[in-house]
Amino acid sequence: MQTVRTVTFPDRDLLAKLQPLPAGIDAAVWDLKSDPDGVDLADIDGVILPYIDASAVLGSLSKAPNLKFVQTQSTGFDGVREAAGPAAAVASASGVHAAATAELAIGLIIAKLRGIDDAVRNQQTGSWLPQRRSSLADRRVLLVGIGGIGHEIAKRLAPFEVEITRVGSSAREDGEGRVHASSKLAELARTHDVLVAVTPLNDHTHKLVDATVLAALPDGALVVNVGRGPVVDTAALTAEVVSGRLHCALDVVDPEPLPADHPLWSAPNALITPHIGGNASAFEPRIVKLLAAQLKALANGEWPGNLVQAGPF
Repeated sequence: MQTVRTVTFPDRDLLAKLQPLPAGIDAAVWDLKSDPDGVDLADIDGVILPYIDASAVLGSLSKAPNLKFVQTQSTGFDGVREAAGPAAAVASASGVHAAATAELAIGLIIAKLRGIDDAVRNQQTGSWLPQRRSSLADRRVLLVGIGGIGHEIAKRLAPFEVEITRVGSSAREDGEGRVHASSKLAELARTHDVLVAVTPLNDHTHKLVDATVLAALPDGALVVNVGRGPVVDTAALTAEVVSGRLHCALDVVDPEPLPADHPLWSAPNALITPHIGGNASAFEPRIVKLLAAQLKALANGEWPGNLVQAGPF
């Protein structure tokens, strides 16, 4: 196992929150937009990526020729392994965002089912338009993605008296019961009122929720995406939502950000939040706790957690 000693932080505030650092770990600040502060690029062993817009600066990782470890502050790690190269280990922040993202998923579902978005629009014009809406109780929810965030969503859905069908990459049984294969998604969609996508993005899940799956959903069904934008076929979803047949509540989109003239912005059946699932008060204490554990492991020559690419470890 190779030794990681010099780790860069994306900003001084995060570095301050991790003080004191474990013995044997040296720190520097590198936002990956300009030159690192206080260290030569050749001396950098590890890099902690920024939380916001990390994808925009991934190309800078190639400037550190002796890079051994990259830590994301996000659950997703799209493009990070490729940018870091096969010789570097890559770890995600899996678990850090689970509670906050699950909260948002439940909030989006309830807001859309109960017409809270319409009520906000009506408030702007002083319009009092009561009508009967769908409750979350008794809905059939198709949960696509059963990782950490999916597990937390399922836990929060359970008290609402819903019927949950879980979908993973393959059919199996686990401690929570049956998991259906994603290859059966279109078939399962026919009998569900709400589809929640929270799966990571990879070759298998790219446009997993496609035109066929969307067409199979019953009229009036709700599509929620709090995972990765490209998991849902945006063009196919837009056609269904603009037609009025389906509803959607999206925290992630493809492309992101959604262009200002995109028809989903003005579609009354759409509710959109700007990728804020994990960006809540729960984030800071949890990311600090995770980074502290990762730095301790590195200082002790141990395997860090959440590795999605082993590299030298």
